[in-house]
Amino acid sequence: MKKICFFTLIFWLSVASWAQKVSYTETFESENDSLCMRLDSLLDAPLFEMSQVGLMVYDLTADSALYCYNHRQMLRPASCMKLVTSITALDQLGPKYEYQTRLFYTGELVGRTLVGNIYCVGGFDPMLTQDDVVSLAASIRNLGVDSIRGQIIADRSFKESLDHGEGWCWDDDNPYLIPLTIGRKDNFTSTLAEEISRLGINLEGVQLMQGRKPDNAKLLDACCHSITQVLQKMMKDSDNFYAESMFYQTAASLGHRPAKAIDARNVTKKLINRLGLDANAYRIADGSGLSLYNYVTAELLVRLLRHAWRTPSISKALIASLPVAGVDGTLKSRMLKTPAQGNVRAKTGTLTGISSLAGYCTTPNGHELAFAIINQGILDKTTGKAFQDRVCRVLCGENLGVKEVRVVKGAKKTSTKAKPTTRSRAKAKKRRR
Repeated sequence: MKKICFFTLIFWLSVASWAQKVSYTETFESENDSLCMRLDSLLDAPLFEMSQVGLMVYDLTADSALYCYNHRQMLRPASCMKLVTSITALDQLGPKYEYQTRLFYTGELVGRTLVGNIYCVGGFDPMLTQDDVVSLAASIRNLGVDSIRGQIIADRSFKESLDHGEGWCWDDDNPYLIPLTIGRKDNFTSTLAEEISRLGINLEGVQLMQGRKPDNAKLLDACCHSITQVLQKMMKDSDNFYAESMFYQTAASLGHRPAKAIDARNVTKKLINRLGLDANAYRIADGSGLSLYNYVTAELLVRLLRHAWRTPSISKALIASLPVAGVDGTLKSRMLKTPAQGNVRAKTGTLTGISSLAGYCTTPNGHELAFAIINQGILDKTTGKAFQDRVCRVLCGENLGVKEVRVVKGAKKTSTKAKPTTRSRAKAKKRRR
């Protein structure tokens, strides 16, 4: 009798567990269907009669695609290219990587005179300031010298000599890609000479030149900034100079001097292949997104976001650097007083005819999502931003008044009586199965 009761109890517990699991699955499917309906409705807009959009939403918690629309269409990402650059750099270099600007000297001390040269070796650190130069100048005084008889030489061999990225428009306000600058100005050696003089060190006929540090040079001092410090301004403010410096850091990691843009592209392609996509299908031109030659997909951006989210060392640094909707960075004035405020963390992108947004958010049921939206062919950037904001509000739980599914223009209709559906929603359902 006890055995019968025991097995009966086990049976009913199993039934209850199964019923609970079925109920959860049905609820999950229902929520996803509702989300897809709302996104379908947003795509049924006049905006897309004359422009393109690539959209993908991925449930990181459930590890499945929720929504796909033109997610494999090649589009220009604008500054969402900085996501590709930052995730590649964190993957290749690690979150503890440091940018370095080093000071060396050659020659010998004759009394209190340095008979030799000072070499300033640039590491393409975009964060170098006047205070850093003051600190480096002090290291020369610490040698115990009161005069220098030689040259102050800028070593720019960290990267190739190209001042601009491939595919940049000549009439844009582009940064000059010089690996040894202060405030983006080509004045490092002159500023260092001024600081050395201010410390009371006599420069006896010293000339300012460019050259390369010899192997026998002795290290005086180094100024360092971490990759996480660089990430903050690069992502929050969408700083192109910072992004290109990070692009070349990945190139330099291969050990090539000077590092070249093609080296950085190869590092990026290697990661793309590792994530299960064909790197040759994409066009990687620069690190900032200024180039008109960049071509990626919403799927690629989401795949990279998924990789970052699943790699704690990357996600911690990346997510902290992303603009927060309604709070800071390039999203400070967007999605205010909506469920997306303080929830969406994403990188923006804007170029003529292009608007993009890609990042993370949390749904009302606690699921973490990664999403990518690339609008292309829009003359008014505000229309693209408004669409992206509506998508994010829907992902964060807002209804936006959508009560039924409407057919996306151009989608195949089954019949006038059948429940309308879209190719994107059908694909999302298939993926969930």
